[in-house]
Amino acid sequence: MLLFRRLLFCILVLVPISCDTFKPYADKITAAIYQNQLERIKQQGFLTVLTRFDTTTYYKSPDGFKGLEYELVSLFAEHLGVKAHFKIPKHFSQILEQIVAGKADIAAASLTITTHRQQQMRFAPSYQEITEQVIYRYGKRRPKNAEQLTSGILEVVASTSHVDTLLKLQHQQPDLAWNTNDQLDTDGLLYLVNEKLIDFTIVDSNQFVLMNRFYPNLNVAFDISETRQLAWALPKSNDNSLYDEVVLFFNKIKKNKVLAQLLDRHYEHADNLDYVGKKTFHEHYKNRLPTYQKFFQQAGEKYNIDWRLLAAMGYQESHWLASATSPTGVQGIMMLTKGTAQDLGIKNRVDPVQSIHGGALYFLQRKNKIPKRILEPDRTWMALASYNVGYGHLEDARIITQDQGASPDKWLEVKTRLPLLTQKKWHKKTKHGYARGHEPVSYVENIRNYYDLMLWMTEENQTEKSVMAVKEPEPVQTSLTVINSAI
Repeated sequence: MLLFRRLLFCILVLVPISCDTFKPYADKITAAIYQNQLERIKQQGFLTVLTRFDTTTYYKSPDGFKGLEYELVSLFAEHLGVKAHFKIPKHFSQILEQIVAGKADIAAASLTITTHRQQQMRFAPSYQEITEQVIYRYGKRRPKNAEQLTSGILEVVASTSHVDTLLKLQHQQPDLAWNTNDQLDTDGLLYLVNEKLIDFTIVDSNQFVLMNRFYPNLNVAFDISETRQLAWALPKSNDNSLYDEVVLFFNKIKKNKVLAQLLDRHYEHADNLDYVGKKTFHEHYKNRLPTYQKFFQQAGEKYNIDWRLLAAMGYQESHWLASATSPTGVQGIMMLTKGTAQDLGIKNRVDPVQSIHGGALYFLQRKNKIPKRILEPDRTWMALASYNVGYGHLEDARIITQDQGASPDKWLEVKTRLPLLTQKKWHKKTKHGYARGHEPVSYVENIRNYYDLMLWMTEENQTEKSVMAVKEPEPVQTSLTVINSAI
C-alpha cells in the first residue's frame, strides 16, 4: 500500500502535463485508498454477514426468513442504510475461519465469547447471556456431573465453545471423552440423543429453550459452564469505523428496549410448556388435528389468517375437542360464549365448522379494533389477549402501561401490566374494573408456543434442515421493510 501511494505521488508530480486528464482517476484511486470499512460498506450498498441455520439465528419460515440474528442484522443494515447480504457456510467451523480471514464484515451466529476466540477476532457488545447445558433423554439415567458423562456416548459439534469447555474439564476429569461431529449441527445431535443413538450432547441454553418443544423427551441434566456471553464477531483490524458503529447500534437498541422486545419475541414464551404439555400436544397433533385441519385451512383462507395460528388458538381453547364445554358455559373447539355465537350468527357451537369459522371471524374483529399504529407481531398478540379477556380490559391495561411511562403499543410492556387488573388499587381506577389479568398473558404465550410447534411440524423443518446442512445456499439479500415494521 505504501509503495502504491508513492507511485501515485510520483505520477502526479512527474507528469504535470497530463494532470487535468489524470486527476479524475487519481481522485478515485486516492478515495479508495483512504476509505475506511464503514464508508466502503455504505458505498457498495451491502453488509456481508456470516451466520448459520438455527432456530436461534436464521431460518426460513412460511413468511420468509426469521431468527434473532436475522432481525438484529437486518436492523443494523437499515441503520447503515444498506442491505444485509447473508452467507451460510456448510459447517460451523467455517464461520470462525472466514471471519478471522476477513471474508465477511460480521459473523452473527450466536457466537460465545471465549478467551481463545478473542485472540483471533474482535467481539461486539454482548446481547444475550446463556449457559452450556448437558442434554439427555428421559428414560435414561440422568448424569449429575461431568464424571458421570463417562458412562455413555457424548458428542458435540466441532469447533464450538463446548469443545473448549470439555477440554478444561478434562484436566480435572482425565477419563472424560467425547466425539466431535463436523457434519451435524446442534439440531442434528439433539435428534441423535432423541433416537437413542448417542447418550449426551451439549447445547447452549437459548438453543434448548427453543428446541425442547420439538423434542419433548429430552431434558437438561446440568449446566456444564458458567454464564457465557453471546456477541457478534468482527475481523481484527486497526480500522475501528464499523466496530464503533456496531457499538453505537447496540447501545441504541438496548436503551430504546428494541433488543428486549426481540429477545421477548423469540424466547419469553418458549419455556412456557412443561413436559406433559409438550407430549400431549404432539399426541393430539397426530390423533386429533387431522379431523379438523381442513376446517382450519378453509377458515384461514376465508379470513386471511394463517390456519396454523387458528389451530393453535383452537388447541389452547379445547385441545381440539368439538364437544368441549367449560363450567362457565362456553363451548366448542374455539370455546365461544352463547352471546358471542349469537352475534356472529353461529347456531351450533359444537359444530366444528361453525365454531372454527366463528372463532376466526371473532379474532379478526378483535384484531381490527386494535389501533392501526400497533404493528406486527404486537398487533396479533394483543388481539389474542382481547379474544381471551375482552377488548375493554386490554385497553385498561394499555392505559395503565401509558400512565407508567411505558409504551402501550408493545406487548412486552402491556403483558406486565395486565396482571395488575387483579389488584383493587389498580382496577378501581379503570373503566372496566377487575379482570383475571394473568390469564390472557398465559393464553397468548401458550398460543405462541403451539403456533411455533405447528410451523415446525407442518413444514417438516427437520427434513429441510438436513438438506440445507449438506448444500451451501447462495447468499441471501434481505428486504428490511417487514423487520422494521415488526418493532
